[in-house]
Amino acid sequence: MKKNVGGIDRVLRIVAGLALITLAATGLIGPWGWLGVIVLATGVFSFCGAYTLIGMNTCPMKEEATPDTL
Repeated sequence: MKKNVGGIDRVLRIVAGLALITLAATGLIGPWGWLGVIVLATGVFSFCGAYTLIGMNTCPMKEEATPDTL
């Protein structure tokens, strides 16, 4: 599983997931709020299956080491 969620996207997913779970647990929104578990998991694990399907990546790219040529 390659990470494809990074930075602000990751933080927003964690906050939104926790908010949805809290609202569902307190009964302020319906059972659809439990989808916050999925949103939270995508933030915690830095992986989103939907991003993979559409070829999107918000995780910063690491520079590949190139061998020195003499």
